[in-house]
Amino acid sequence: MSNNKEVGIGMIGAGFLAKTRARCYAQVSGVPSRIVAVAARTEENAAGYASRHGVPKWFSDYEELLSLPEVDVVDLCVPNVLHRSMTEAAAAAGKHVVCTKPLTAYVGQDLGEDVAEEAVSGQDASRMLEVATADAQAMVDACESHDVQLMYGENWIYAPSLTKAVPLIKASGGTILEMRGGECHNGSHSPFSKRWKFTGGGALLRMGSHPIGAMLYIKQQEGLARDGVAIRPVAVSAEVGDLTAIESVKREKTGWMVRDWVDVENWGTAILTFSDGSRAVVNASDTVLGGMESRLEIYMSNSHLKLNMSPNNLLQAYAPDDKVFGDEYIMEKVSTSAGWTTPIPGEDWTSGHLAMCQDFIEAAAENRPARSEGQLGVDVIKVIYSAYIAAFEGRRVTID
Repeated sequence: MSNNKEVGIGMIGAGFLAKTRARCYAQVSGVPSRIVAVAARTEENAAGYASRHGVPKWFSDYEELLSLPEVDVVDLCVPNVLHRSMTEAAAAAGKHVVCTKPLTAYVGQDLGEDVAEEAVSGQDASRMLEVATADAQAMVDACESHDVQLMYGENWIYAPSLTKAVPLIKASGGTILEMRGGECHNGSHSPFSKRWKFTGGGALLRMGSHPIGAMLYIKQQEGLARDGVAIRPVAVSAEVGDLTAIESVKREKTGWMVRDWVDVENWGTAILTFSDGSRAVVNASDTVLGGMESRLEIYMSNSHLKLNMSPNNLLQAYAPDDKVFGDEYIMEKVSTSAGWTTPIPGEDWTSGHLAMCQDFIEAAAENRPARSEGQLGVDVIKVIYSAYIAAFEGRRVTID
């Protein structure tokens, strides 16, 4: 594709993430690009998205979108269970693919359409790992066989704090001894997030995929810079649980935390061991009040780095009442604007979404791998489902 040709984006999905992508794609510079079509579950949703974001064509059938010659890149903002089939269809149509995290998930896709929910979450975790990894690898293979790029939507890799940390790590010449990081907030309000059959896991999958992806990427970069060989995860131990099931919590009358989780964890912690002997501790939780927290600390033999994606203190604000700032946006998942808050200027920038979309469009225009590509998504899936084995079976698990 010539750099002078407009990169046409086909959006599949019209929810929260698709809206974020629309804001970010609109700010891509240097390469002509725009969203030329959208497909959603209903024609009403698709038409509404098209109207809000100036998209000229909309469909309720994504295959109609794939048939458009002006679509060069397909961005999948859809449930995990649809990632493999839609990626394979898009690749066969000659389209580059952007897929949100996680790349895949185990939702009982090997058990048939009418499988009971308890059969999905009750499946052996080793089988979950096998199926989810096979799906992820199939997505990578499909894109490779059709000579299109599979771009993995891990925005942490593009966050300004991380893109500055990586060259500092390389310049220091030191060794990363340990990393500690995680993402947490007060819970997803989507009923689908509470059921394994629809999401393929709980907090460790939905939110833990962010720090895990960043940690794997940082260790790869460290190894490549020092010895020309990526440092990879080799083992994991973990615990998961439902903290809202604590008896005293169940008796409380307040509704600050999301409750009624069906068969997924709302809290998870994993310890990763890397091939050089270094460690990483990952946490993910749906039981933390005060807004989104996305943080990563890197402990080195000669330095110490702290990365705060959210919240950060670029701006601090105090209001004695939540009506003071009206409807002004503060930050993701914050429940009130009263008291001291940290309104984030340019959350799409600080989270890495802007730089990620810029890289994806440039990668499509140049037909080159993006910084966050499909194989990283495969590696993240291996770590997460190996962590589920470790948690369910109470043992340390070797990662293939």
